[in-house]
Amino acid sequence: MTGKTNAMQYMILIYDSEQAWSALPEAEIHRILGEFMRYTQEITDAGIVRANGRLAPVGSATTLRGNGGKVVTTDGPFAETKEQLGGFYLIEVANLDEALRWAERCPGVAIGSVEVRPMFEMPD
Repeated sequence: MTGKTNAMQYMILIYDSEQAWSALPEAEIHRILGEFMRYTQEITDAGIVRANGRLAPVGSATTLRGNGGKVVTTDGPFAETKEQLGGFYLIEVANLDEALRWAERCPGVAIGSVEVRPMFEMPD
């Protein structure tokens, strides 16, 4: 944030099941991806998106953990879960209510869950 506005930054975190995605017919995958493209264009046109992205499958992840003063590297996710973080939007809006209004329009709500989390503001 630039400090020139009263806006706050929020992460819209999109969780879904990779197994469920892989079971969908190709036409349904294209339909959902089209919804995400429209949503991305909407928030871009509104001038509130600061960053966004879709993550590679969780199997491509590498997890690092501290263990007795050493760093242990593990291929894959740290924990097996029903839903995985699949993508995100970083938006800058006036308040949490506005962030929630944008998040509820995210197509991820229909296929998994969406978490809205404010960015921690570092003191100057």
